[in-house]
Amino acid sequence: MSYNDFSVRYNIMDISSLREFLNIKGGINNNRKDVYFIRVVGVNSTFFEDIENADKSFTKMSLDGVCKYNRVKELPKIVFPEDIEYYSKLYNDWVKGGRKRIDVKASKNNNVGEMLNYACNTVLSLFKNCSVNCNEFIEKNFMVKLLYQFDKIWEDNFSENWNLKLSVKFIVENVLKRQEYFLCYLLTLMGIDVCLLQYKKDLPDELIKLNLSKEIVLGPFSDKNTSIYSPEKYIDSEAKKEITQETHMNKNISKPPVLISYHKQSNKKNNLKEDNIKNSEPLEKNFEELALLASSVVMISIHDDREEIIGTGSGIMIGEKGYILTNNHVASGGRFYSVRIEDDSETYFTDEVIKYNTVFDLAIIRIDRKLNPLPVYNGQKKLVRGQKVVAIGSPLGLFNSVSDGIISGFRNIDGVDMIQFTAPISHGSSGGAVLNMFGEVIGISTAGFDNGQNINLAVGYEFINNFKRGF
Repeated sequence: MSYNDFSVRYNIMDISSLREFLNIKGGINNNRKDVYFIRVVGVNSTFFEDIENADKSFTKMSLDGVCKYNRVKELPKIVFPEDIEYYSKLYNDWVKGGRKRIDVKASKNNNVGEMLNYACNTVLSLFKNCSVNCNEFIEKNFMVKLLYQFDKIWEDNFSENWNLKLSVKFIVENVLKRQEYFLCYLLTLMGIDVCLLQYKKDLPDELIKLNLSKEIVLGPFSDKNTSIYSPEKYIDSEAKKEITQETHMNKNISKPPVLISYHKQSNKKNNLKEDNIKNSEPLEKNFEELALLASSVVMISIHDDREEIIGTGSGIMIGEKGYILTNNHVASGGRFYSVRIEDDSETYFTDEVIKYNTVFDLAIIRIDRKLNPLPVYNGQKKLVRGQKVVAIGSPLGLFNSVSDGIISGFRNIDGVDMIQFTAPISHGSSGGAVLNMFGEVIGISTAGFDNGQNINLAVGYEFINNFKRGF
């Protein structure tokens, strides 16, 4: 089969239940495969029982080589600096090569590589079309995460005995973020049937309007959780014994054929990475790696009593429970605020100002969302002139722009010690992060001189650490 002109056709048969999704097998004809991408919303009286029965029956069929099956509660997240560096290089090479060849680990199989290149171009085009103020840094951030996630899922689930004619069912629970949704769409472009179990909450409206997945509404949402899928639970003792014997006979077999299990991020490899990180000095990041930290910097729109936007600023995630650090002059100017987060299509509204300080121009607001805070520098070494820095903020409303520069001096403005730096910022950058090369917040962008060139000021980490205690 040639994969150069491979294509997919979506949801050709009208299915109305999870059971039908699991039982239907898309055919393949003239290099076109029938693929199913569905979204099951809410639960009915048999929902949790259906999940349990599906896990049981499809585990057996996976062992028999009839299909491939997995159900995951969350998708992989890129964490380690070496992974960021590796996939950043792959992305750069892909762009330099005209986006014609992509060399992730999965593409060592040339057939997979041909399909993946087309799929990545398709998904990236869709992402750019529905992203406001998309720039090269946002695009790269999206693609680095996407390539890592795809490689991880492929390695753990589909790398062995891959065959397009095989029925493949991949179930993901409670997808809410745009990055996750586009990853699932990418998998369907590779010929995989994907089901989203939205039993706690449905997708944001802007993702639903893309009409990528077929909606099947079962009933109301539920607070109850499904069990974690573990194939071993459904393998009887005789099967386990047979698998163990086969493994000893053939050293090349390290796990049961086509049996897949991906429900945890942690594994032996990752644990070793964690141990190495704990036992070694932190490593400086390159600018591309630092740009990925933009996902922890937000854009804040300031609304007046008439709900109109009267200005924009930036903010830094400092506490998992929704706490965002910004400038007091940003937080004090409005009736309420709307907050945008990279790779999250939802807009978060709040009027909660938790605390503020007019002297240091600092404030903390809170939104109803779990956050991924940036670390604040602890001052183990004194900052020096000439030290490289990166600034992340939303100047003039250009969401999460990244710029680099150096510390050019230290100033005392109205009794407040401030860092002078050269990384370009503009109106709207106030409240954004100034990072050192380790990805730590050394300051918060506060002011600049319009009649000067790249003369910008930041409130330093000492004041930030004192101000944010308890968050």
